[in-house]
Amino acid sequence: MTTFTCRLTTGALALTAGAALAQDTIKVGVLHSLSGTMEISETTLKDTMLMLIAEQNAKGGLLGKQIEAVVVDPASDWPLFAEKARELLTVSDVDVMFGCRSSVSRKSVLPVIEELNGRLFYPVQYEGEESSKNVFYTGAAPNQQAIPAPTTSIPAPPTTSWKAT
Repeated sequence: MTTFTCRLTTGALALTAGAALAQDTIKVGVLHSLSGTMEISETTLKDTMLMLIAEQNAKGGLLGKQIEAVVVDPASDWPLFAEKARELLTVSDVDVMFGCRSSVSRKSVLPVIEELNGRLFYPVQYEGEESSKNVFYTGAAPNQQAIPAPTTSIPAPPTTSWKAT
């Protein structure tokens, strides 16, 4: 795991820990499909979150508290993503959520997160044209991916030079 990823996760948890100060643990919702069509790409994201949480807990936790993962399976069902997000925020009382591998899953949970003033860390690139104070978009938007493309796809000029005689 890269130092950047560990710092990003630790910083993200610290940003949301205000409500967790009164609790014994900091609850982190993990909202990734563990079954269905998205299982193959989202299970590794869940495993990464659990690994990062275990590493942080081994270092003493965050703000003197242990981090507790609350894992749910929205089963690659977009409406179920919204239901599971609501469950994480109201029943499990998580401080923050990490999840939603696809744009449609993110868009499904967005109204719930905004209604309940939850926090979601979205782990992959997204299409842009969306902004919410409740979502941390950690991936690149199209303009961040497209700008470097010409510089890497245009071949370098030839190293030989021609002289006019």
